[in-house]
Amino acid sequence: MISRRALLTFAACASLAGPARAQARRLTVFAAASLKEALEAIAVAYGASGKPELVLSFAGSNQLARQIEQGAPADLFISADEDWMTWLAERKLVAPASRIDLLSNRLVLVAPAGHTPVAIDATLDLAALLKGGRLALPDPQAVPAGKYAKAALMQLGLFDSIKDKIAGTENVRVALMLVARGEAPLGIVYATDARADSKVSVIGTFPADTHPPIIYPAALITTARPEASDFLQFLTSTRAQTIFTAHGFAPIINAK
Repeated sequence: MISRRALLTFAACASLAGPARAQARRLTVFAAASLKEALEAIAVAYGASGKPELVLSFAGSNQLARQIEQGAPADLFISADEDWMTWLAERKLVAPASRIDLLSNRLVLVAPAGHTPVAIDATLDLAALLKGGRLALPDPQAVPAGKYAKAALMQLGLFDSIKDKIAGTENVRVALMLVARGEAPLGIVYATDARADSKVSVIGTFPADTHPPIIYPAALITTARPEASDFLQFLTSTRAQTIFTAHGFAPIINAK
């Protein structure tokens, strides 16, 4: 017969092992802020079939890459540009064979809802449209959306007129928020971000040839748990790609 003390010991061990097993089954995904709604929906679809729980961490790709370099525990990284993924690869922090080009996006000019659309070309008087306010823009020195935006503005010859009128933000969602709150008259974000807030309108789309292609690469961190490769593969599945498409992304799926 099992003693009462043995039962209590077993119960205590089980209560400790339960959370440990649950923690072991969790996968941590670091992803660009613009992926928030789409990836949250994909996480639900993935978990519905008894797969490991996903812990999603969203921020600017530059912030996430630096956190990974500093040892933050992550299994998978999805960047909003190739530069930050390559930056990690050069430091041997992602598994090269796992890297894929997953998605693409478009760059748009947004304003509070109801604003009149404009043509985005070299004749646009962007400074006048600001009416003394500032252009909400992710940090053009580091954040992918800001880098794409600066490239587009320079290509069109518009950057010099607004370079002193930029409200720099830590990621694309903060830029969107400033416009939605009326704290900035205009902002440059991804087309998918604009869909996430009904308080803003897209008033123009930047021509694709004015900036480098917007590519979202994904890769496993070198210390990733084996289960993470299953989720990376799920991201390329028809089910996941349908969700991405529904949120405005364009799948590309090119293995590196």
